[in-house]
Amino acid sequence: MFTGIVEELGEVVSLRPATDTGESLLLTVRGPRVSSDAGHGDSIAVNGVCLTVVDRGEDTFTADVMKESLDRSCLGALVPGSPVNLERAARADGRLGGHIVQGHVDGTAPLISRNPGDNWDVLRFGLPARLSPYLVEKGSVTLDGTSLTVSAVSAPGAAEEYFEVSLIPETLRATTLGALAVGAAVNVEADVIAKYVERIAAVAAAGRG
Repeated sequence: MFTGIVEELGEVVSLRPATDTGESLLLTVRGPRVSSDAGHGDSIAVNGVCLTVVDRGEDTFTADVMKESLDRSCLGALVPGSPVNLERAARADGRLGGHIVQGHVDGTAPLISRNPGDNWDVLRFGLPARLSPYLVEKGSVTLDGTSLTVSAVSAPGAAEEYFEVSLIPETLRATTLGALAVGAAVNVEADVIAKYVERIAAVAAAGRG
């Protein structure tokens, strides 16, 4: 489990096929802070995707990225030098500074616009139809591993479905979202509570609850 509080901006060192089929990759990332105590089998979130450490260097770690993660996320678009948000798995005795984040990405969303404010930026993202039920105003969402509050969301059935988040200077400075360009996509993880509620309601409606 993670909290969505990014610990470090890392840098992709390499991204190479793990097998001859090319359906999985080996990702090596430079991140001195998160690598400092990383052990084989530990979990580290890379742009919000929970990955398992399979090797560690002096200030790097390597993880497998399976096909499911590549299909659901933007990790396959990374190249050497790409900045990435990094977070180690949460400790049971630590503070939950963000919200409950699993590192299980639900899909991606493109950045539609950026609107600077006096001391913040408002980012508007396209809202994929299948993720629309999970986002509510003032609810939680994870974008590229960053725990954020939804500041606005389009009405159901609107011609253009979108959601917005408002980023404070610290988030702009400490995460990849500060330099995110219009048209670029981010990994989206909806609040797990919303997904459980949907499932419970569906089972009850089917008469099996």
